[in-house]
Amino acid sequence: MRILDKNDIKHAILYQIKASGLPAPELEHIFHDTRKWRFDYAWPDRMLALEYEGGVYTKGRHNRPRGYTGDCEKYTIAGLMGWTIIRATVDHVKSGMLLAWLEMAQDKERGHG
Repeated sequence: MRILDKNDIKHAILYQIKASGLPAPELEHIFHDTRKWRFDYAWPDRMLALEYEGGVYTKGRHNRPRGYTGDCEKYTIAGLMGWTIIRATVDHVKSGMLLAWLEMAQDKERGHG
């Protein structure tokens, strides 16, 4: 199995976003003025965000205690602010699960979900 590098993953994510029917996202959107928290991909007008969780198999920042704890705070505050957050790993991108979730988000926006 070939390991995807960061550029491969970014292209795959952007392709799946386009295939879902969603418009192009804002990249690195700051959603909290005080904390300067960012979403990897965001649709502010829809209050929808996509966070790619890298490093799942390499014990990256998101898997270490401090990073995981910080992510919990970030995602909880974002949810309380009204954001819907899709969190995806490389497995979700490769399997097509991310595309399915994005399509569900698009259907919800259209009032079909």
